[in-house]
Amino acid sequence: MLFKKFIIPLLFLTLATLVFQSCNNSEEKVPPKKEHTTWSSYLGDPGRSHYSTLSQITKENAKELKVAWSYEAADWGQMQMNPLVVDSILYGVTAALRVVALNSESGKEIWQFGDSVKVWHSTSRGLSYWEKGKDKRILVTRGPDLFALNALTGKPIPSFGDNGKIDMRSGMLESAKEKFVISNTPGTIYKDIIVMPLRLSEGVGAAPGDVMAFNVITGKLEWVFHTIPHPGEEGYETWENKNAYKSDVVGAANNWAGMAVDEEAGIIYIPTGSAAPDFYGGDRLGSNLYANCLLALDANSGERLWHFQFTHHDIWDRDPPAPPNLLMVERDGKKIPAVAQVTKQGYVYVFHRITGAPLFDIEEVPVPSSTLVGEKAWPTQPIPVMPKPFARQSQDLTDADISPFAENKDELLELYNSADKRQYAPPALSPVFLFPGYDGAAEWGGAATDPEDGILYVNANEMAWNLQVGLEDGISEATPIGKATYQKYCISCHQADRKGLVASGYPSLLDLQLRKEKDEVAAIIVQGKGMMTGFPQLKKEEKEALLSFLWGQEVQPNGIEKEGIATNQTEPQKKGYKHTGYDKFLDNNGLPGISPPWGTMHAIDLNTGEYIWSIPLGDTPELGEKGKGTGTENYGGPVVTENGLLFIGATRDGYFRVFDKHTGEILWEYKLPAAAFATPAMYEVNGKQYIAIACGGEKLGTEKGNQIVAFALETP
Repeated sequence: MLFKKFIIPLLFLTLATLVFQSCNNSEEKVPPKKEHTTWSSYLGDPGRSHYSTLSQITKENAKELKVAWSYEAADWGQMQMNPLVVDSILYGVTAALRVVALNSESGKEIWQFGDSVKVWHSTSRGLSYWEKGKDKRILVTRGPDLFALNALTGKPIPSFGDNGKIDMRSGMLESAKEKFVISNTPGTIYKDIIVMPLRLSEGVGAAPGDVMAFNVITGKLEWVFHTIPHPGEEGYETWENKNAYKSDVVGAANNWAGMAVDEEAGIIYIPTGSAAPDFYGGDRLGSNLYANCLLALDANSGERLWHFQFTHHDIWDRDPPAPPNLLMVERDGKKIPAVAQVTKQGYVYVFHRITGAPLFDIEEVPVPSSTLVGEKAWPTQPIPVMPKPFARQSQDLTDADISPFAENKDELLELYNSADKRQYAPPALSPVFLFPGYDGAAEWGGAATDPEDGILYVNANEMAWNLQVGLEDGISEATPIGKATYQKYCISCHQADRKGLVASGYPSLLDLQLRKEKDEVAAIIVQGKGMMTGFPQLKKEEKEALLSFLWGQEVQPNGIEKEGIATNQTEPQKKGYKHTGYDKFLDNNGLPGISPPWGTMHAIDLNTGEYIWSIPLGDTPELGEKGKGTGTENYGGPVVTENGLLFIGATRDGYFRVFDKHTGEILWEYKLPAAAFATPAMYEVNGKQYIAIACGGEKLGTEKGNQIVAFALETP
């Protein structure tokens, strides 16, 4: 079986490489070198390079950077967006998903698109831009809808879909059209199509993670790739549940992190997430193609060209967290088009961009089997030989790696020693020490590259979490509707006692009625907020009963409201497994329970697989002088320049920093008005170079903010 799954594809890729080289007279087709002076695509360009050739800001004058302008949005909270800049207009998205167009020299608002009354509780990482002649469009999502806006006026374009918008669920099976489907990440533009990332539920009943391309002009569906294959499609045999593609239990395998496209080759590179439910795969046994893959599709048709699966039968939620990077690397004196993918595990996988052949060896390593009834963990997992991981791994830690700052060190040691720390230890009824943790080493901010020199720059988190499953509470016909709904959808994050896991970012729901209005909570239940997915599939009576339960009353099966639970007893349903929640391994002061560094920055030479430098990223203010150089959790990516600079916000401590990209030496730092969990954008207007970043805060317990801040030299 393993021979069939892995050796045959490798032989195919080897043959494809030979054919490709033969067709090109043994010479690689090297894409022409591009100028990177604009920021009209998410993360800088279609290859997601986070890269600029602008050179007015240098290593010598970076310390002279000043605030050029700032824009204050009407709403406050997380802004994860990477701005776009086109024709002197900066486009961004506020915390309430309002689109703003600003003068990129002054920050003055030109137009705004959004509901002045309704507040959306999701997050957005940015926008997409398309133009043809005088037709210039901004594409943005809100809920399940994709809007096409006139880039100059902010008005919806009536000829696109239904008066300016389409429902992204329109290309899915009928059974998925009422399920939770949104997009946090900008779509990828290729010619006249946009290919959309989707965020879906991660539990039972998630929508299928189809990759869908829509026409930018009309909104019509152009093509669909089924990441959970249908009968007759390649990969269908990797699901023992032959109804997985239309199941009311199994779903997802979606791209949520974004994509990259090689416009010359016409290939789009799509990292896909784990299948749902996330942490128990008894209903989806098999290797589960095309979940947890890097897919290379023909961008014109959606036809699969090649794929690589990073995690077989994922039961850890180890989906690739960011778009891949397209770059050139050198082998035997020749430049090779490559695609690199960073992962939550802290690995970098590097492939030939055309054939999919790995450019460093990847070994199928035996991993532990599952102890859960009905579960079958896959016997091996693919691990690259090089580069080495850019974050520590659970199996390499020792007792000495417990934080020296912890006051409750003995308690942490007891928890640590009682947990399973083996590599790819599967979820169990006893704790698993998940490190890197749920959010991963690499984050959705992604890595930066110089697309010509083969160097990759990636920031990483080193946060441990506890992974555990438990037996589901039996839900019988006598269980009150609100309690049953809570147990099914809410309990893993907000816990049975409704106290949540506050230190891990999951708030308490006790006394909710004292803090929020019912209408606001009802909207969050449907739309989701931050890390929480929405549940639009809830029936009216389920939603109303859940609200009553959260407000301290219950709705009985017969519709009578009363305190407590029903007294009539019926046989409970058969118990299954449930994820017990996202629990960080923290000390009693809320700091990481392992030793620093807790956040890092790395420069990796993908020509050789060797590290150029690694440094801690960020400080821990709670520790005073001892917190200098500890590194912090960080979300949002870097920007690098051809002339040797690396810019990054991202850190919990709220600073914006500039480093020498060749050495990792810090050149400048600035305390922002709020933490910037976002990737900056670099641009030039009227001969002046700027870099702008969104400062929304709120994540990781930071104060919320509402500003976009742009920096420049006073006298360029």
